[in-house]
Amino acid sequence: MTENAWTRWPSREALGRAGTSRPRRLLAWIVRLLVLALLLWSAFSQRHVGLWGALAAAAGVLLAALVAWAFFQSTYEHRLLPSLGFMGVLLGIAVAAEATGFTGPALLIWCGCGVGALERLPLGAALPVTSVALASYSAVNNDVWLTTAATVAGMALAGYVLRLDAEARGSAQRLLAQERAARAAEAESAALAERARIAREIHDVLAHSLSAQLVHLEAARLLIENGADRDRILERVVAARGMARDGLAETRQALSALRGELTPLENFLAELVSMADGAEVTVTGERRPLSAEASQAVRRVAQEALTNVRKHAQGAKVAVRLAYSEHEVTLDVRDSGGRPGELGGAGGGYGLLGMRERAELLGGSLDAGPDEEGFVVTLKVPV
Repeated sequence: MTENAWTRWPSREALGRAGTSRPRRLLAWIVRLLVLALLLWSAFSQRHVGLWGALAAAAGVLLAALVAWAFFQSTYEHRLLPSLGFMGVLLGIAVAAEATGFTGPALLIWCGCGVGALERLPLGAALPVTSVALASYSAVNNDVWLTTAATVAGMALAGYVLRLDAEARGSAQRLLAQERAARAAEAESAALAERARIAREIHDVLAHSLSAQLVHLEAARLLIENGADRDRILERVVAARGMARDGLAETRQALSALRGELTPLENFLAELVSMADGAEVTVTGERRPLSAEASQAVRRVAQEALTNVRKHAQGAKVAVRLAYSEHEVTLDVRDSGGRPGELGGAGGGYGLLGMRERAELLGGSLDAGPDEEGFVVTLKVPV
């Protein structure tokens, strides 16, 4: 047994009532009331004392009960010196009771001190107190030595068993508190992750749409200032309106995705490719359902890759390939090269950095760069 075990207090969870069942608390109060009633009965049943002596004995019993309550409170607060002081007062009350002929209450108080010290004090302080209390009990008790020894051993064992039981209950309370804290932290982490996901979705959908609208509207403003003809100005405004309509549709789709209402990935890619001239989609491998996060990653990367083609490689042929394998799904968007579009100077929006971040959050990877003819974007996401 280490030094720490001799000086360590039982935990506050062990010394408190938290985690104690209602029947057990009720039983504890019944035992206390029975002990108090027994002590009061012993005070008034002695024939060698008069009325005033009996009242003084009853006052001593109430004082002992008050001191015992103070002992329980001080041990709960882990205050050693006050606890030892209260225990000393109880032992003194027992000695006074024995000296005045109240042997029964004295024996009961000594047994209670022995058990209570082992249950609630550090072992280094509990063993001397228990030894003094039970030795006093042995010296006064009139039973045969074998009965007295068995009683003393039983009291000591009862105190230590109560201590172990209290420590087990305290450990269970601490584990329960840790589990609750872990669940709360997990819930908070999930909420933060969901907020980050919503923020990414909003950014991914709106950023490039708004930046494209801004380019068209700025071009329309310049045309108006330069006195351009009505048709050219109207062309820019109509283009901005189309961007706004597409952005609204994408926003609705993102909200549906956040609610888990996703259209099949193959259908989405086919619809996305149908809006781009010279683009085709190929799906290989055994199709399987993907998680909402993985599906959204593929959708956003495909969307951003085709947007980049419109910006930087107008007129290029685009091949979109979705390949399912045993452990991952691969999206490959490859263009044949072309001339920069009129939106080539628009803000990057989601951009390659955002696409790579989304892939890495899912444990995947994203490679993007020029190839022999044009530009290729490859996304790999584990499934």
